Amino acid sequence: MSQYENMIKRQRKWMFYLLAILVLGAGFTPYTSIFLGLLLGSVVSFYNLYLLQKKIVDFTEAVAKEEKARGLGTFSRFAAAALAIVIALRFEEDVNIIAVIIGLMTSYPVIMIDFAMFKNKD
Repeated sequence: MSQYENMIKRQRKWMFYLLAILVLGAGFTPYTSIFLGLLLGSVVSFYNLYLLQKKIVDFTEAVAKEEKARGLGTFSRFAAAALAIVIALRFEEDVNIIAVIIGLMTSYPVIMIDFAMFKNKD
């Protein structure tokens, strides 16, 4: 397995762990709306991370075959984030909008922490 595939697996694993912690927080703490907002934003962030990783693989394969490379799906990732915000606004009493915005950024610390921890190990 390549170094990039190992990195993808690690990042997805850490995102699943984070999502599990947020589900437990939403279920067992009195801060349900905050954890639901973090959960919604983190789910969309995980989806965006998955899309970006998939598009990068497609992009590198197209470059290697010297074909025309397609984009990295920026519009679809922005649309997913906009959908999360619309859902949060629709269910304003149940979901904290600030927590959704913070949750949308969760994949980036996961990427940075993964890089910091494993940059010399693989």
